[in-house]
Amino acid sequence: MEKNSELITDSAMPKQWKQPVLKWNAKTFNVKPLLKSSTDISPIYTSSLGALFSADCLKVLPFIKDAVVDTVFADPPFNVGKQYGRNTDDCRPGEEYLSWSKAWLSECVRILKPGGALFLYNLPKWNIPLGAYLAELQMEFRHWIAIEISACLPIPGRLHPSHYSLLYYTKGKPKVFRRIRTPIEICRHCNEEIKDYGGHRGAMNPKGVTLKDVWTDIPPVRHWKYKSKNRKANALSTKILSRVIEMSTKPDDLVLDPFGGSGTTFAVCEEKNRHWIGMEIDFAKEIIDRIECDSIKPHKNHDYVEE
Repeated sequence: MEKNSELITDSAMPKQWKQPVLKWNAKTFNVKPLLKSSTDISPIYTSSLGALFSADCLKVLPFIKDAVVDTVFADPPFNVGKQYGRNTDDCRPGEEYLSWSKAWLSECVRILKPGGALFLYNLPKWNIPLGAYLAELQMEFRHWIAIEISACLPIPGRLHPSHYSLLYYTKGKPKVFRRIRTPIEICRHCNEEIKDYGGHRGAMNPKGVTLKDVWTDIPPVRHWKYKSKNRKANALSTKILSRVIEMSTKPDDLVLDPFGGSGTTFAVCEEKNRHWIGMEIDFAKEIIDRIECDSIKPHKNHDYVEE
């Protein structure tokens, strides 16, 4: 596909007669200037903002030019034996998984602009050695963000795992860092504020409190209105990607996601006017459907982003 279709409805028609109409927009994102001249790879799909490759990321990343991407967000398979698609191996020996991860991470660092940001979403078990590897690549540590999501039953002999790790590194001093504020928490029973902020409530910014590095407000993606019925694996909340993109980029910046999955990164980029490049080895069709049809809804998000 080389054209972007936008789903529209004629609001003047009676409700029982409304039908979706496809409007073709010839303007498409040109990814060619970002690729090395020696390559003949091409995306399976382009929109006005981005390009999607239906391929293993290690078949695409080496052909992207140096220092062209503003932010990388990566949510790789966690190597826990989950069934994704026929092309995904989620059950590798530990050392092999780390070697594979380092191969695509080094490419992601290479294609980042100076000051660009890299976010790596994974289990703490893997993000500890991979964070150390990013330090070896001279990436600057910014935050270990803990995202509270209880995704399994308690494990005998261990604490109950209830968070995922989101590493945030930059290639030197960050080129963009936008402060995000979250709403002041209100009790759902009495409608009063939960905290008194040490008696300094009057000095608080009326737009909210500065986003912490522990995110306890990310809803799980369980309902079908938030994910594709044709991809049974877990999907990320749009709230995570909204924060990542708003924090580290400005409109028209370029975001890359080497593991497209359910297409959350690209859907948020489309909403927020960011250019994007994506790769997905198994579910490219489902991602295209999501972008074209707008059938999967975003989670509510009341963050305030300072300019």
